[in-house]
Amino acid sequence: MKVHSSEFVVSNTDVTHCPATGKVEYAFIGRSNVGKSSLINMLTGNSRLAKTSQKPGKTLLINHFLINDEWFLVDLPGYGYARAGKSQREQLRRMIERYCLMRQQLVNLFVLVDSRHEPQAIDTDFMEWLGENQIPFSIVFTKIDKLSKQELSTNIAAYKQKLLETWEELPPVFLTSSEKNIGAEELLQYIEQINSTCK
Repeated sequence: MKVHSSEFVVSNTDVTHCPATGKVEYAFIGRSNVGKSSLINMLTGNSRLAKTSQKPGKTLLINHFLINDEWFLVDLPGYGYARAGKSQREQLRRMIERYCLMRQQLVNLFVLVDSRHEPQAIDTDFMEWLGENQIPFSIVFTKIDKLSKQELSTNIAAYKQKLLETWEELPPVFLTSSEKNIGAEELLQYIEQINSTCK
């Protein structure tokens, strides 16, 4: 798949205000500072589409972007931002959960994980919640250019081993680097594959 057009459509805090179309949606989520905005910009070939920042926790809304006039890419707020107040974290949690549970157009949630770190409970707990609620998702490891091949292999294996403690089968896994433009083609092919089954 080639991305020919990408445009911002709407931001909001309530799933009931999301675009009222039948177009399928692919949402992206992850801990703060995981590189979500950079990944979205890499996928779309539009460096200005999602706002990147040195400060984590900047995405506080549900952001819809229309891709190729065919499907929506949805930028969800990051979770686990320590500097956010308790009430704000709770508000974001409810916003995220309501979107995941209520948005019928959502066909896949891409959960971004920083490949440099060992498995984090905040990530694995969220994936467990997705599984319990039968929300289809994939794992996207980011920033793989920051590691040697051996380090990356070790970290990915550790993550898979941790997940297999409770999962019989792992979801699809993708390896990406926004700086080196790695993984965009595989992600877009996967989206195209799902799109073909939704028609």
